[in-house]
Amino acid sequence: MLNKIIHDALMIWVTIEPIGTVALFAVMTTRLSPRERRKIATRAMAYSAIILLGAILIGQILLAAMNIQLISLQIAGGIILFLFGLQMIFGQAKTAFGQFEPGHDIAIFPLAIPSIVGPEAIMVVILLTDNQLYSVTTQVMTAAVMLAVLLVTYVLMLLAEHLFRIIGQNGAEILERIMGIILATLSVDLIVDAFASIAQWTIPKP
Repeated sequence: MLNKIIHDALMIWVTIEPIGTVALFAVMTTRLSPRERRKIATRAMAYSAIILLGAILIGQILLAAMNIQLISLQIAGGIILFLFGLQMIFGQAKTAFGQFEPGHDIAIFPLAIPSIVGPEAIMVVILLTDNQLYSVTTQVMTAAVMLAVLLVTYVLMLLAEHLFRIIGQNGAEILERIMGIILATLSVDLIVDAFASIAQWTIPKP
């Protein structure tokens, strides 16, 4: 159980990528007051939690309705996560966003989507709560781990100004690349596990 918690925490952490989110948040809210930054961070976290919890609750149902096997998502997700990990390693995971029209809520875009909740994060929470592999209790535990990662991200966003004074831009970039290496490694494991499962189905037992 502890191994499952650690594995889930790592997978969710590197796909949500809190450090990159904090960097984007710090840049986009530089001219705002602490109260305004707190409100934006709170809304971004609320939107992100709703989206990811929705993916856990109905994501697999939607896949079944579209006749998509979860193992297909596992292979596709592993490939996409590997490519995303490479982007993190080479410093291309975050897109530079320009100015937005008046009234645009940056808590929704680009903070909640796609910075915190990108396609890779949605795929990961669906794979980690596979109804055929994990009990309801285990899925609830994974959801709790996901919410804990979001909470840590929220705290880091509130401390963004102080955090970047300590680690600096270079420190943030180093952490991003380390997380990219971890994500690339975990994504390969997803693909290998998927093909191992396929091999078990196709190879006749003696």
